[in-house]
Amino acid sequence: MMTEDVRVDMAGHIAVVEFRRPPENFFDTDLITDLADTYEALDQDSSCRAIVLCSEGKHFCAGADFRRPNHRKTLLDDSSELYSQALRLFRCQTPVVAAVQGAAIGGGLGLALSADFRVGAMGSRFAANFSRLGFHPGFGISVTLPAVVGQQKALDYLLTGRRFKGEEAHHTGLLDELADEDEVRATAIRLAERIASAAPLAVVSIKRSMRKELIDRIAVGMDREYREQARLRATGDFAEGVAASFQRRPPNFTGTIPE
Repeated sequence: MMTEDVRVDMAGHIAVVEFRRPPENFFDTDLITDLADTYEALDQDSSCRAIVLCSEGKHFCAGADFRRPNHRKTLLDDSSELYSQALRLFRCQTPVVAAVQGAAIGGGLGLALSADFRVGAMGSRFAANFSRLGFHPGFGISVTLPAVVGQQKALDYLLTGRRFKGEEAHHTGLLDELADEDEVRATAIRLAERIASAAPLAVVSIKRSMRKELIDRIAVGMDREYREQARLRATGDFAEGVAASFQRRPPNFTGTIPE
């Protein structure tokens, strides 16, 4: 179970799934498909009782790469397939712990939220920065974020698009455990080992009961996210938000609706 971008190492009953596009670890449809295929293979492996999702490099995942126009267009045109593959991650039967080093931004935060648990450090950074791009959240984050941190805190993060660090993330429940900077992955593995020490059939059954309603809501939420993103990508605010992000300046939004 290995591709150019995804490596799997077994440590006892733990599968360490590492995706490799450092330093920012931007994703696209191909990477999410590889991760979903890996999860499905591990679901069929009776020796695997928990998964640790991690990445190589400085940052966990900076989301989608909107910096290059051709890449941005391809990704946006392919967003329906991207979300179809992303939904497969949420349907993973095996418990997943995400080890979040550095930044988890935009869709990268959505990827972290696809896991059942998250471990980070004081220096880990998070942002649902879609509103700062003139865009609607995606990757199911309009459903998963309020499910984890609560409706009001999610509304704060989604409307402002502000960045926050590991201590706040731990306080709100986004991070289940706060580790030292160089111990994030090791701490995530120890959490996975505690899960793997429980009865495996019972763990899968409990996860299925706990996640079924959420997965149904994510599927509906992703459909709305896709439609809203398709509408807003035609606005001047989206073009301005992407340009401002690339130029590292405050955006000048106008709220103009194209005729």
